[in-house]
Amino acid sequence: MTLKQLEAFYWAATCSSFAMAAERVHLSVSSLSKRIAELEASLGQVLFDRAGHRAALTEAGTRLLPLAGALLQQADRLQQEMGSTTGLRGPCRLGVGELTAITWLPRLVAALAAAHPALEVSVHVDVGAALAERLDKGELDVAVIAGPASRSALTSVPLAHARFAWCAGPGVARGLQRMDADAVQSQSLVTLSQGSGVTHLLDDWLRQADARPARRLVCNHWGAIVGLLAQGSGIGLLPEGWAQALHARDVLQVLPSLVPLGALDYALHSRRDDLRPLVSMLHGLAAQHADFTVASGAF
Repeated sequence: MTLKQLEAFYWAATCSSFAMAAERVHLSVSSLSKRIAELEASLGQVLFDRAGHRAALTEAGTRLLPLAGALLQQADRLQQEMGSTTGLRGPCRLGVGELTAITWLPRLVAALAAAHPALEVSVHVDVGAALAERLDKGELDVAVIAGPASRSALTSVPLAHARFAWCAGPGVARGLQRMDADAVQSQSLVTLSQGSGVTHLLDDWLRQADARPARRLVCNHWGAIVGLLAQGSGIGLLPEGWAQALHARDVLQVLPSLVPLGALDYALHSRRDDLRPLVSMLHGLAAQHADFTVASGAF
């Protein structure tokens, strides 16, 4: 029995497929299966039931999983303590929403490169619901998502909150005194697609204001939303820092609202059973650098 065999087993047991597990450990699917078969021969136990459409853990495999995870965690810590001064190494897969990507993600990636130059960092940008699904499947190591973990296999640690403001182009804003139900019914509501954290914040505001938008203009890109608002396509929410910067340049107008907008709380999500030093390190670095008040250089 070797650590490489245990590693192959662990990721095969916790990822959504053998193909995804093989990618995590930089092996072909056949090489991954061979290592698992060697581990089964060494233990004299069948660890996976391969009869169905998807391999499932046997009773022996279920018993081995937490033991293998703990042993791999100890091996990671030993390598970190006794190894080189270059820090952690291997793949590091981050999932973020667009708001994180264009505010504090660059500082996080720079800090990762400085502290752990041997890490192979990749960033995946998507809405929160998609990121949670990918994290659950083992396709990501951590993800920055609005709100606490909603899946039983995931856990989350609070990071920071983002605040938003109602905005419109100067022409639209001149016809509106404030944001209320009448304003929402008279203009198109420019918003991100469902599944993003800000749509939950928007829906809460609409309920409190008893407002029913006459029409929505859905867009999955913050920069495009800024352009649509500036051209007079409707009203919408923008991150507060951007809104103030664009207001100062007379690109957009910030609209007052009788119903207050809540803050959107972001957290770092990870798999509950993933106790690797990589994950705890990412928790610490993300907590240091999370800041949604930074205005994008594009604005």
